[in-house]
Amino acid sequence: MEWFENLNPVLQTLLATTFTWGVTALGALMVCFFKEMNKKVLDTILGFSAGVMIAASFWSLISPALDLSKELGYIEWLLPAIGFTLGGIFVLLSDKFLDKALKTKKSLRSADSLKRSILLVSAITIHNIPEGMAIGVAFGGIASGVPGMTLIGAIMLALGIGIQNFPEGAAVSLPLRSEGYSRFKSFMLGQASALVEIVAGITGAVLVIYIRSMLPLLLAFAAGAMIVVVARELLPESVKNNKNLSTLGLIAGFILMMILDVALG
Repeated sequence: MEWFENLNPVLQTLLATTFTWGVTALGALMVCFFKEMNKKVLDTILGFSAGVMIAASFWSLISPALDLSKELGYIEWLLPAIGFTLGGIFVLLSDKFLDKALKTKKSLRSADSLKRSILLVSAITIHNIPEGMAIGVAFGGIASGVPGMTLIGAIMLALGIGIQNFPEGAAVSLPLRSEGYSRFKSFMLGQASALVEIVAGITGAVLVIYIRSMLPLLLAFAAGAMIVVVARELLPESVKNNKNLSTLGLIAGFILMMILDVALG
């Protein structure tokens, strides 16, 4: 842990987002062994990830944003509120754009499966942008001396995002396989959907390191984007068939993040 703590925050972000990409690749690799994932396991994983991400949004992003905003002499809640709103709107607009694009393609025949596949990969890719940025902001914020931000909190955030990336990788590769793509091509497209997390993460880290005055806005932006992702994607999907497992997973993820970030951080 000490060697990682002494690394440059951009390099820390690179390693953390490479981890989240790697977990996505493992999920995509499921196309080589299964036709579909066990729903109970999937729903528990999604619930757990939602719990981690909700807790991380407050303790690792919102709370430090409020503290820093006060320290910088701003109205304590103003920039965090604006950032949170913008982050949520970013995800909502992205989803709306993709939903509209998908509706226009619903009538496509099998000959146009490439277009449907591009839309599928695009949906997951856009979904991964705020997650990667959240990781970069968390590690960059530590280097910028943001009060309340801890290394263990940033690591747990990356871990939570990585865990929920596993089913995302499978969610891309398995449908592509059913469209008639080879296992290799399905895997490659599945893992590629998370490469954007590395780029977004490094961008987020660089921004928070060099633009301290805008840190409260960026921290809250990442939090708002993550909360909307949880509300629109993770929880609705996880409670469809297994509400109890999803809820227990959420509780476990939230408590684990709270203990590690607050007690050990």
